[in-house]
Amino acid sequence: MKRRLLTIALSATLLFGTPAVTQSPAQSDNELLRVRRSVWLAWFAGDIPTLEQLVTPETVVMSAGETGWKHQQDVLMESREFHKNGGRLIRLEFPRTEVQHFGDVAIVWSDYVLELEVGGKTNMSKGHVTEIFVRENGKWINPGWHTEKLN
Repeated sequence: MKRRLLTIALSATLLFGTPAVTQSPAQSDNELLRVRRSVWLAWFAGDIPTLEQLVTPETVVMSAGETGWKHQQDVLMESREFHKNGGRLIRLEFPRTEVQHFGDVAIVWSDYVLELEVGGKTNMSKGHVTEIFVRENGKWINPGWHTEKLN
């Protein structure tokens, strides 16, 4: 129920509120961006306990080119599969990031660069990601994101 109210509040804030926007991450965003990076690194490492803490059961994930939406269990399953199949993260960069704050909600807009090794083959991809973070009990969690691959 608390998360549903938070979602309604966020929607109202996005529609009617004035965000506190920073064009580039402020010093105060260090913890937020550390948690964001932890989510990505945990996914590629198959670190399910960390993902379960940071990616909530209410998570909604949308990815370009995929018709369905994903939720926490899908995220965990795909992470396990990537790791089980020997996938390895070689490089993760966020060359451009902007952060918007709406109370205890932050939206992180980024360009990303990924270099992966899967099945002995290296693959690089670039894209955009919009990530939602909520500060709950003094800690950031990641209940949703949308990715768009550019290549």
